[in-house]
Amino acid sequence: MSSIESLQQSFESYFKHRHFPLVPATLYDPLEEFLANSGKRIRPVLCLMGNELFGEIHQDAFHLAAAVELFHNFTLVHDDIMDKAPLRRGKATVHAVHGESTALLGGDVMMVVAYDYLNKMDGLHLKKIIHLFNKTAKEVCEGQQLDMDFEKLNNVQLDEYIHMIQLKTSVLLAASLQLGSIIGGASEHNQGHLYEFGRNLGIAFQIQDDYLDAFGDPEKFGKQVGGDIQSNKKTFLLIHALETAKGTDLSELKQLLESTSTDKVEKVLSIYRKCGIDAWANTLKETYLEKAYHHLNEIAVSAVRKEPLKALAQYLIKRDK
Repeated sequence: MSSIESLQQSFESYFKHRHFPLVPATLYDPLEEFLANSGKRIRPVLCLMGNELFGEIHQDAFHLAAAVELFHNFTLVHDDIMDKAPLRRGKATVHAVHGESTALLGGDVMMVVAYDYLNKMDGLHLKKIIHLFNKTAKEVCEGQQLDMDFEKLNNVQLDEYIHMIQLKTSVLLAASLQLGSIIGGASEHNQGHLYEFGRNLGIAFQIQDDYLDAFGDPEKFGKQVGGDIQSNKKTFLLIHALETAKGTDLSELKQLLESTSTDKVEKVLSIYRKCGIDAWANTLKETYLEKAYHHLNEIAVSAVRKEPLKALAQYLIKRDK
């Protein structure tokens, strides 16, 4: 079985070329720069892992992984516009440098090119793969809309937030695994448990992301720490703080949600720490990780074949960036 690092290298070797035409350069060059600033390539690696869990990696898995990576980057470019985010992976976002119109068009083109990669695949599994790919793309858009809707609501329940996270974040991780497993010839039973492994891991991943946005080291995290606090995003942390803060802490937190003061992040973090939000988030993350492991254990392949997925899970939820 391949290590995470070797799969990342294999995918990079396949993916490291120009994906878009030369002209108009004002549209395509920013996209090439964005893709080159690669991030962790987690989703394409999951495609390869889903395949390798059940057999040798097929060339189609690389085409599929590229489609998933392009779709993921399309969502990032558009999300950054919606979130008014100045940084992505430690660099200025596409819209911040080139304008919102170019970023919108660029995201659209990434989605189109993703389907070009799907069309490179063998026809054997294509219908099922496109169905799951499209279903997942639709769910990710629904999750993003819910995320924006939540910003306008005073109260969001934890189960509502988890549902949104499943759509916005988890389903793409889960689908990446299942898509790869389809190529690997997995049974419906195994596909289902692998999807659930990815879905629960995705929730744990988002808890860690919310945590890092508040408590991470900006030098390592690569994004504006406290960005969620500044924009009043309903996160695991804020929802739990609103449920657990008492007296003057709760009053101050509600006032801070209406504030744009320069010390807003620092004051909200102080309330988070008083409420034990950091420890609570870590406990919740471990709960979803255990659920993920349960489904991984139910997959009918040898334990040694599952070790790379366990290593990836630890990598994702223990990360500091």
